[in-house]
Amino acid sequence: MKMKKYYASSIPEAMKLVRADLGEDAVILNSKVVVTKKFFGLVKKKNFEVVAGIDTMEPSSVAPKTAITPVAPSSKENASLQEITNAVQTKIHLTQPKYETTLHEDTGIPEELRKEIADLKSLMQSMHKKTTQAQYPDELLPFIEYLRQQELNEELITTIGDELFMHFKEASEINFSQCKLITKNLLRKKLETLPIGGLSYERKYINVLGPTGVGKTTTIAKMAARAVLEKKKKIGFITTDTYRIAAIEQLKTYAGLLQAPVEIAYNATDFEHAIQRLSYLDLVFIDTAGRNYKEVKYVDDLQRLIKFDDQAESFLVLAMTAKEKDMTNIIDQFKQLPIEKMIFTKIDETNSIGTMINLMIKYNKGLAYYTNGQEVPEDIEEAELEAVLNLFFQGEEK
Repeated sequence: MKMKKYYASSIPEAMKLVRADLGEDAVILNSKVVVTKKFFGLVKKKNFEVVAGIDTMEPSSVAPKTAITPVAPSSKENASLQEITNAVQTKIHLTQPKYETTLHEDTGIPEELRKEIADLKSLMQSMHKKTTQAQYPDELLPFIEYLRQQELNEELITTIGDELFMHFKEASEINFSQCKLITKNLLRKKLETLPIGGLSYERKYINVLGPTGVGKTTTIAKMAARAVLEKKKKIGFITTDTYRIAAIEQLKTYAGLLQAPVEIAYNATDFEHAIQRLSYLDLVFIDTAGRNYKEVKYVDDLQRLIKFDDQAESFLVLAMTAKEKDMTNIIDQFKQLPIEKMIFTKIDETNSIGTMINLMIKYNKGLAYYTNGQEVPEDIEEAELEAVLNLFFQGEEK
């Protein structure tokens, strides 16, 4: 492999030099900020040093490329992250006519521009993680890594890490239990203003919303069973999930066990008639269809079918086994609906609950329940703040 060092005032400039010299197949092996001093140290100049390389073997025998992680910058190099971020944003907003090259068939972005953006994003993400590790003493790194394994977002990790570092500087030592206590206190402050807890029992209609496959029907059955067994409420069901026969039969089975009536609503007129027929009950649980709610039209359909007024409380059900990005997309689509609390299912199928905390804080949404199995009505927990905080650290000593 042929390797060479390049110096430039910014990462994009350095990458231009690399491509001009080594071609499109060059890979970034290393990068760091180099500060040179002039005039007896009175003047400092910051440059970027990039080590790039290219395989000189014949194309037919070249092995597949593997991702190379850049060398971690020191804490003094944090400013370079902003420069890279700005470079990415600048590249994204460049106009296409400046690039006389082939458009990428999936995105319509010029191939050369697409490659530069991908390289910059990858480098920025790697440098951010390495910088976070470099700015804390070794004593804090195991706990910081635990927070990452729990999939807490980087902004929260940085906030917690800075708080832990302040305590470390004062006491010169810190253990896992102290880190845990400090973290709990910080997360408690961020979550304590959110509505946490189950049904209010003050509103008659319970709308349960969410994408397909999250376990809405089973969750409704658990909530309804508790209302009957613990609160002695008279309950009924309306299902708008007419796309799956199995869903209707499943709800009818649960309703039979609870001796509760079930109404099926195929359209808005059916829904109004169902509301009238069940008007004598204390609570009416409304099971909605599981659809691909990444498409706005399905949310609009839901809004036209179901009433979201002051007589109803609505819950959004999400599965902890889903990717945070996918859950974020779902919540964004439901922003127009009056959802105060979320329900997270399948919590027993994951080892991390950081995503749940991330979403609560990001969207300022409370937590009603979380489920940890298929048994009805046992495997559901009404949310309590301290229980959620304890759940975050469950198993840290294993």
